[in-house]
Amino acid sequence: MNVDLPKWHEFMAPILRVLLDGTTRPRREIYELVADETKLTAEQRAEVLAGGDLKYVNRIGWALSYLSRCGALERPARAQYAVTDIGKKLLADNPDGIAEKDLRALAGDPNAPHTWLALRAREEAAKVEEDEGEPELDPTEQIQTGIARIHEDVAADLLTRLHENDPSFFERTVVKLLVAMGYGGTTGSASVTSQSNDGGIDGIIDQDTLGLNRIYIQAKRYAPDLAVGRPDIQSFVGALSGKADGGVFITTGRFSKGAIEYVRSIPARIILIDGSLLTDLMIKFGVGVEVSKTVKVVKVDEDFFE
Repeated sequence: MNVDLPKWHEFMAPILRVLLDGTTRPRREIYELVADETKLTAEQRAEVLAGGDLKYVNRIGWALSYLSRCGALERPARAQYAVTDIGKKLLADNPDGIAEKDLRALAGDPNAPHTWLALRAREEAAKVEEDEGEPELDPTEQIQTGIARIHEDVAADLLTRLHENDPSFFERTVVKLLVAMGYGGTTGSASVTSQSNDGGIDGIIDQDTLGLNRIYIQAKRYAPDLAVGRPDIQSFVGALSGKADGGVFITTGRFSKGAIEYVRSIPARIILIDGSLLTDLMIKFGVGVEVSKTVKVVKVDEDFFE
């Protein structure tokens, strides 16, 4: 008799159990340990997705991603995982299994990562209660919802990675993003300014060969739940004085109401990009991400049968 493969969230508790000994383990080793822990059969281990990837590996990968995002796991090195105190408590509170709602509850834990707290807050703010009689999503809507969920997960991971690297890496990233968006043209240039005496300017993009049209950039790494205030924007505007009529201010955090209102009240053209918009743009323009899979959706060609 065939036994259904555990759902992705049903792998979370086994992952934490195999890491409870405190050992930091590579991702590949965790796959096999969890497969043994859950007593997967040879048939279950051989199941593949349409693209050819092993199904159990894909589901364990999702579980690892969410446990890392909420702070239950830490990554001391690339593709290496270790359990944290949050993870130990999560397992102790849910020994029979962990559901996604149990991860949401960690939004109230002050020790949870800022990226997780911000992601949960954004989800709650955008949450729409559905009526019990609401029809289920059609297959196309399911695909769109699934892609949106993947992008949301990647966006949170991007913010985490940007914080793990040094400030100069972040400055180079935002310059690469603007170039990828088409700023700089085919004959322009882009550069990160010197780390000292830059007058609050972290990057410069020339829109033409002679540099007659320039974009000045300010980049600040903030925790997603922290806000860039009006004084920071005022300093940036001051640094632009005599150089340009506008610029781009990018942060991994957010902007205060005062900062947004100040930008609207001044003649200088200042574009504000917060952490949410930053990751959306990185995904859209392929900066720091790569295409994992391409899904082809077909429909009947009505003209063919006319």
